[in-house]
Amino acid sequence: MKTINVALLSFLANSAYGFTTAPYSSVKSMASPYSSSVMKMATSAEEEVAALRAAAAKAREDAARLSVELGKDPNEDKQVSKTKQSISVEDVSSKIDNIRFEQDDAASQSSKLDELVEGGDLALWKSAYVDQGMRTFPVSLQFLESRTNGKVNGESLGLAGDREVSLDDFKDATISVTLGSTALAIAALALLPENVGATVCYLIALVPIVFIGIGSTSPAIIANAIAGIRGTKEEEDDRLDRICRHESAHFLCGYLCGLPVKDYTMLEDTGIPCVEFHSSSNGDAVNREYTADEVATLSVVAMSGSVGEILKYENAKGGENDLIGLQDIFRKSQDFIGAAKQQELTRWGALKAYELLIKNGEKYEELVKAVRAKKSVSECISIMEAR
Repeated sequence: MKTINVALLSFLANSAYGFTTAPYSSVKSMASPYSSSVMKMATSAEEEVAALRAAAAKAREDAARLSVELGKDPNEDKQVSKTKQSISVEDVSSKIDNIRFEQDDAASQSSKLDELVEGGDLALWKSAYVDQGMRTFPVSLQFLESRTNGKVNGESLGLAGDREVSLDDFKDATISVTLGSTALAIAALALLPENVGATVCYLIALVPIVFIGIGSTSPAIIANAIAGIRGTKEEEDDRLDRICRHESAHFLCGYLCGLPVKDYTMLEDTGIPCVEFHSSSNGDAVNREYTADEVATLSVVAMSGSVGEILKYENAKGGENDLIGLQDIFRKSQDFIGAAKQQELTRWGALKAYELLIKNGEKYEELVKAVRAKKSVSECISIMEAR
């Protein structure tokens, strides 16, 4: 009787709440739709996570591709530097003491310097490839000017035809030489003895011919003569400082780009040291054409001198020979480089040179002082690498 009452009470309680106890099989059947819905939601969440991961991977690939196109090494952030935190000028000098920069061949210099970089003793040798990258990309005059804060442009580089000695100066000089020679020749015939006067007249007649010949083959000689005769606005100290900065920029950028030293001589007219590099770490391009990488590197080194002048004087006046040399490099390239591509490479070289000189501004100023003091190659490198 007690058992029946308990059962009855249980039934009444269940009825009061509107439900009854169902068999286990019925409960399992009722839970199945809910479980299926939960499974679908979990699967959908996993698919969304996978899609987000794929999108992130694609974004990283796109970022790496853009970095490469802009000339930056995508592995730069992954590289672990072995460079020593500090090293004195004397210590660097002792490390490179066995390298004869003006006598050793390109491969020997590169090998020894590479070993010192691996050991952490040197930090700047070939650092252009790590810090900036040497992949070329199209550079317009507008882009060049914007990336250099308006400092480097066609006018400041001397690409816009604004030079210290213009074409009109050459015309005036040619006319002056011709008229002057004519007057002297007539005076020689009139005032000197007959035979002597005729000889002097013939010799004077050769002067305009020689003048035109020199102007056709080496116009810089005539330009320097014209500038010297009419005088320049710059003081002699400024002129020498320009040359020091020009040559120091070549030195620094060539070293940063990993070019071994070929020659180191003093300029005849000023006594300022002038460095000449091999075209690659393996030596000069003898009986072969330049590779694309060599053309890119040499473009930077060629334009660095003019950029070095611009950083202080806002314009360049000593880059004409560099541009002529760069044109010769373009002609000897393995790949055909058309006129438009040549202009892009020239502007790209100027941009990279600007970035390297700005990034290493303190070292550049120290090198300018060393070059002005006529330090040796080893001494200059020791000063650059000390930290």
